[in-house]
Amino acid sequence: MNAYLELGTVNRLKIVRETPHGLVLASEKEKEVLLPKRYVTETMKIGDTLDVFLYTDSEERIVATTERPRAMLGEVAEMEVVDLTPHGAFVDWGLPKDLFVPRMLQKEPMHRGECHAILVTYDEKSHRLAGTQKFDRQLAKASSKTLKRNEAVDAYIFGKTELGYKAVVNRRYEGLIFHSEVFGPLAVGDTVTAYVKQVRDDGKIDLLTRPIGKKSDNLAADKVMAWLHDHNGMLPLNYKSDPERIKELLGLSRKNFKRALTKLIEAGKIEVKENGTYLRMKNGK
Repeated sequence: MNAYLELGTVNRLKIVRETPHGLVLASEKEKEVLLPKRYVTETMKIGDTLDVFLYTDSEERIVATTERPRAMLGEVAEMEVVDLTPHGAFVDWGLPKDLFVPRMLQKEPMHRGECHAILVTYDEKSHRLAGTQKFDRQLAKASSKTLKRNEAVDAYIFGKTELGYKAVVNRRYEGLIFHSEVFGPLAVGDTVTAYVKQVRDDGKIDLLTRPIGKKSDNLAADKVMAWLHDHNGMLPLNYKSDPERIKELLGLSRKNFKRALTKLIEAGKIEVKENGTYLRMKNGK
C-alpha cells in the first residue's frame, strides 16, 4: 500500500468506508480519497485494496479512478485537442476530465481536432496535473539498469533532426533513431518498435529499428519469406541487387538481406536465381 497519496500515478489503497457518493480509500498514513460511485463494483468491499489512479476533478479535489489515462505523471502520449480557452487548451487523455495545457507550455497555438505529443507534468502553482509540449528537458534519464542492450521498446517519434528521428521511449525516456538506421517509412507521430543500441551517459538512448545479432537475422529472413508468400513465391532480388532496391522492397540493408538469403538457402526454403529469389516447394521444386 502507498504511505501517502501520489497524484498522477497508480496508488494501492484500502477501502475504509462507504458513502452515498462512493467508496473512501485510505493510504497507510490514513490520507483519504474518494472513489466516485461510477467506478464502484459489487465485488468491492471494505478492507479490500485497490489500484487506482489519482487526479483532480473539476473542483480541483483529488479523486480516484479505476480507469487509466493515456499517460501518467512524467509520461508522454499523443492527445487530441478537444477545447480551447484564452489561457490554453484542453486535450483528451482518456479520463472524464480533460487535461489542461497552458498557453505558456505550448510550442505553438493549438487548434481543436489536432493531435500533439503531450507530457503530463505537475503544476506547482495550482497543485494539479497539467500537460506540456515543452518536455525535452523533463523526460526521465534512462540507465543500463532500466533498459538493456537490444531490449525491445516502444518509440513514439516526436521530432526530426539532421541526425535522425527523436523519440520518446516507453513514454518517458528520450531516444534517437539515426537516419542510417531507418529502413522503411517513418514520420513524426508514428509509434514503432525499436531496440536499445546503448544508453548514453547523459541518460538518452541510441535506438535501432531492428534487433542486434541473431534476432536481426531472423527478422530479415521473416521479411523475405513474408514477401515470397504474398507475391506468388517470387522476389525480384538476389545477392547482386542494388542496396536501394532492397531497402525499398523489404526495408533491409544489403548486408542483412544477403545473410537472410544464405540462412534460408541452408534451411532449404528458397532458391536464388539470376532474375530473383524463389520459394522452394515441399517437393524441392
